[in-house]
Amino acid sequence: MMKQADILCIGSVLWDVIGRSSSHMHTGSDVPGRITRLPGGVAMNIAMTLGRFGMTPALLTAIGKDDEGVELLHACERMGMITDHVYLSEDLPTDRYMAVEGGNGLIAAIADAHSLEAAGDKILTPLGDGRLGSAATPYGGVIALDGNLTVSLLSVIAKSPLFSAADLRIAPASPGKAERLLPLLGHPGATIYLNLEEAGLVCHRDFDTSAAAAAALLDQGARRVLVTDGGRAATDGNAQGLISADPRDVLVTRVTGAGDTFMAAHIAAEATGADRATALQNALRAAADYVSGDTKL
Repeated sequence: MMKQADILCIGSVLWDVIGRSSSHMHTGSDVPGRITRLPGGVAMNIAMTLGRFGMTPALLTAIGKDDEGVELLHACERMGMITDHVYLSEDLPTDRYMAVEGGNGLIAAIADAHSLEAAGDKILTPLGDGRLGSAATPYGGVIALDGNLTVSLLSVIAKSPLFSAADLRIAPASPGKAERLLPLLGHPGATIYLNLEEAGLVCHRDFDTSAAAAAALLDQGARRVLVTDGGRAATDGNAQGLISADPRDVLVTRVTGAGDTFMAAHIAAEATGADRATALQNALRAAADYVSGDTKL
């Protein structure tokens, strides 16, 4: 019997190739460090964290039938994720992400999610063909959606009856893709997770604090937002008001995936009935554990 999913994770599932060094780096730096390859992508990072909190995620994504794709699919299954609804492509290669991190943070990154973009709405087929829902009986659970999808597909999702009953939890894939989320800003079931830079890009202005950014996003029609600001206060904003909390100080050893960890921990906390303040604190704690290296991957 197929396992029952607690949440759908829609978006990028790929290989993360990350080079890390404790040295401060700049353009042209050539330093010793470590290079790792791990399952990654926004949807995957969220799913992995949800799994650590005891939830069972189902993946809706595109993975190639190449050797890297077969290996990635097996890795997902070993971690307890439901892969029955993954779109497997004969001709599209498995996507990859490459980043370089130094002691002074992320130096550079390249996301190659072209196969996910090329697959388009094929990854959403299970939501309309009866396996997970249909236009008449849309999926009514929690969906984590990432901004690696194309603007046109995100625009379709914003208006689609297939998503009309969902609790949508949305994250940009990167600051460069934050504006892709504009069509979803006013979705009645959406909670949008952004960092301060991404919030500024969506609002086309700069903010000094997460609270100011959250208030501006609500003014632009967002139903609910969570805005983080690195080691400074994060804010949860909705029609009932703003709640802010400070993360604890930690030594940062990695940054790639920190926002996804925050989002997943927040979702997991609310799934167990935590109130807004408690869920925010839990999410900040999980993100701090992650960036400090206390969370095992």
